Amino acid sequence: MSELSQSAKILIVEDDPSIRFGLGEVFSAEGFAIATCDRGDRVGHAIGEEKPDLIILDVMLPGRSGYEICSAMRKEGCRVPVLMLTAKGQEMDKVVGFDSGADDYVTKPFGVRELVARVRALLRRSGHGSETPQSVPASTGFLIGPVRISERTYEVLQPDGTSERLTPKEMDLLKYLHAHRGEVKSRDAILDAVWGVRYFGTTRTLDQCVAQLRKKLGDSGQASGLLRTVHGVGYVLEP
Repeated sequence: MSELSQSAKILIVEDDPSIRFGLGEVFSAEGFAIATCDRGDRVGHAIGEEKPDLIILDVMLPGRSGYEICSAMRKEGCRVPVLMLTAKGQEMDKVVGFDSGADDYVTKPFGVRELVARVRALLRRSGHGSETPQSVPASTGFLIGPVRISERTYEVLQPDGTSERLTPKEMDLLKYLHAHRGEVKSRDAILDAVWGVRYFGTTRTLDQCVAQLRKKLGDSGQASGLLRTVHGVGYVLEP
């Protein structure tokens, strides 16, 4: 049992009692602490009470949909990783899920081992567990032009003192482009690096994520912008 499992709590939001019970058993056996919720309109209370490190969120819920829940969470500044779980499999459903702020998306039926692996990966990326240094300096971050990106608070900090919250996926994308600043990266390369090689959707998800980042960076999208489109290829973050 890893330190990651011992210290992480998962909130399972699922209205089907058999799936909810099964997921609880699986993740309990892996050493995770488990909390459950069966209605969309009770998730906010559950998050406040349980303070989960990750949420497995069904899309089709009574009271409120998973899309609505995730979107509201992100607007309120909640950065808890969200893995969406749904029986739907169309590309548009995945686009809507990622646009609402989800960090990953699994379609039913799913393999239990794959689901556990995705949960562990999300927890590591969010800075939870022994794989991440325990002492993180308050100044951890990097500059993009005049804008500071805080990896500690997931914020875009403007020179005038204003700020914007980033979703975990937006942070992953910025970190990747910053690590390769000045290099033109194809859409496929970015999707593989940020969304994973098992993501088989279209590039629309990436394009919409870039559009949101430009708004948060204060980039209007012209050729002189910080995050530039290279038509027919992909994107480049200017050094």
